[in-house]
Amino acid sequence: MSTAPTVYDVAERSGVSIATVSRVYRNSDSVRAQTRERVLAAARELGYVPSGNARGLASRSTGVLGLCFPDYSDPDTESEAAAADADEDRAFTLYSDQIIRGMERAARRHGYALLIAASLRGGPESLVAKVAGRVDGFAVLSRTVPTEDLGLISRRQPVVMLAGPREEEELDHLDHIEVANADGQRELTRHLIEDHGLRRLAFVGTEETSPDAAARFLGYQQACRGAGVPVRDEADVLVGMMTQAEGARAADLLLGREDLPPQAMVFANDQMAVGALHTLERRGVRVPEDVAVTGFDGIPLSRLVRPALTTVRQPMRRLGEAAVELLVERLNGTRSGDPVSLVLPVSVARRASCGCA
Repeated sequence: MSTAPTVYDVAERSGVSIATVSRVYRNSDSVRAQTRERVLAAARELGYVPSGNARGLASRSTGVLGLCFPDYSDPDTESEAAAADADEDRAFTLYSDQIIRGMERAARRHGYALLIAASLRGGPESLVAKVAGRVDGFAVLSRTVPTEDLGLISRRQPVVMLAGPREEEELDHLDHIEVANADGQRELTRHLIEDHGLRRLAFVGTEETSPDAAARFLGYQQACRGAGVPVRDEADVLVGMMTQAEGARAADLLLGREDLPPQAMVFANDQMAVGALHTLERRGVRVPEDVAVTGFDGIPLSRLVRPALTTVRQPMRRLGEAAVELLVERLNGTRSGDPVSLVLPVSVARRASCGCA
């Protein structure tokens, strides 16, 4: 195994002093843009990642695992949680919260701490390297960190991709864990069509590039086409972010369509579906008598809204736990060789919002 590049190598390659390289990673604003880009380019070419602390320099181990994910915060959910009693707070935990809990539990079991970073995309390039330099292994939700940066990080430490299908050949060497998004949505849509006899369905997705939402829409399309139900080439409504507010807006749009309103509103996640339930109640539309509503994820709130939300439960905590298990196996040498691809199963929770008891 070749020797890991050092700050000295980066300084020599970029033609600057060691102090300048250090300033780029500690306070990039203090370095001229042209010099900063030259240093970062040299670091990429060499595969250099700055170490996070003195212990990491000496032992190449920090005792910390990292998680990077997009900011899935929903202002509506946060305000509801703030108003709730302490015992009810856990009802408002969202998708990323559950993954974090799973990773924290597994990391603690293996003697690691967890470093969490949200939304590194679009930030200073050195920020990704700083986080990576402070951990022994990295879990990244799909489309969060640019491919080029992930390639650099993975040359120094194990990286696990979470969620979304494998799409980029450049990342084929990374371990990957996803859930059966298309299978779950296909089963749920078939349930609406075959068990409840619904034929006018509408799918609400997102304008953002979300591999998970795309896979769910694919499963929806497959179920509709298999049953001879008309389906569009794209979602009936595309929202900016998959929040309660956007779900409420989508429900208003679907109710206002010139053609017949849908018999079922199929949302790409639970947060939007909960927002839709609020809108339908406000407008006097009965669920499920007038329209069925379904979600995806299985967040705790889906059980507590009225009517209780029919959804696809994905093993969010297990996703986090599996990521830690893979990272630890790579770090301690019990797993080596070809990258691992895991697909975790999902299950349909049939509740009152689709007409089930």
